[in-house]
Amino acid sequence: MQKIATPGTQKQQFNYLKISYHVIISGIVLFLLFNYFFRNEKIAYVDSARILNEYKGSAEAKKAFQSKAKVWQANIDTLTNEVKYAIQKYEKSIATLSPKEQELTKQLIQVKQKQLSDYQHAIQENAKEEDGKLTQGIVSEINTFLTKYGKKHNYKMILIANQSGTIAYAREGLDITSSVIEDINDEYTSNKR
Repeated sequence: MQKIATPGTQKQQFNYLKISYHVIISGIVLFLLFNYFFRNEKIAYVDSARILNEYKGSAEAKKAFQSKAKVWQANIDTLTNEVKYAIQKYEKSIATLSPKEQELTKQLIQVKQKQLSDYQHAIQENAKEEDGKLTQGIVSEINTFLTKYGKKHNYKMILIANQSGTIAYAREGLDITSSVIEDINDEYTSNKR
């Protein structure tokens, strides 16, 4: 038994075909638009630890900090030697000193020890602050460079990978760390001339 198409079912079939046609055309248009706008978008990442370690500006900042740290340590050593000398002198002459002189010498040694302790504490705070400034300055230089690099090489996004594992997986070829290090060091060297 054949079913005869009625005008109502023909109209439904036509509407169904019309809707299917529009859905397919819309899907194709969206696919083409997506490919057109996003096919050339580049995303990459850099290893922040490698950049910090291999950037020449970072190495020079570390050297400058180490030079300051050597001066601070020399001052601490001098004060430490003064305290040791005062204690040795006191121990050698204790038998010949009066009780009042012994007390005054002990107080003098205590003052020197406190000065040494205060100086060590101040140096530690100063070193922490100085290290923070140097690190922040280097990070700022690197971020500024990455912005220029990204624009120059038409990247949509450059991500930072670090030791805490913010990027669990990336397809080979997305790590541009070596290229960035080479370019930032070239720029740093040319600016130093």
